[in-house]
Amino acid sequence: MDGIGHPISGLDHVLAMLMVGVFAWQLGGRALWLVPMTFVGVMAVGGMLGVAGIGIPFVEIGIALSVVVLGAIVAFDVKAPIAAAMGVVGLFAMFHGHAHGAEISDYAGGVAYAAGFMIATAILHLAGISIGFLIGTADKRLVRLAGGLTTVAGVVLLVGIV
Repeated sequence: MDGIGHPISGLDHVLAMLMVGVFAWQLGGRALWLVPMTFVGVMAVGGMLGVAGIGIPFVEIGIALSVVVLGAIVAFDVKAPIAAAMGVVGLFAMFHGHAHGAEISDYAGGVAYAAGFMIATAILHLAGISIGFLIGTADKRLVRLAGGLTTVAGVVLLVGIV
């Protein structure tokens, strides 16, 4: 339960994961599964580094920047090649994963904890894809507005860290 609870307990993670899903929806096609799966896979690697105590610089700043950048990508409806989209989300996934791994509780089992945060993250990605389908099909401007509001929230998070 710790693994599932950790990703959904922080606004920064929730917003970034929703935007990964919306971004995948905006790109469509194979990006619907490649972009979120890349995030989850790279996040697992970052989680292993965090559990192992291997540091990554600027983790909190990287997480806040993920909210800013992913929100802006959605707001501007960026049509990136799938490989570029996978690279961007993979970069941010490393920060998110490291934070999850570094914050594992003493009584949580590593594999169960990792499975929990990966499942919770995938569910948030699916929610973002669903938001795209439900809202974006009616009016893409609402999806872009959500991206813009997410960017503003990310700037507030970033200013709070710096």
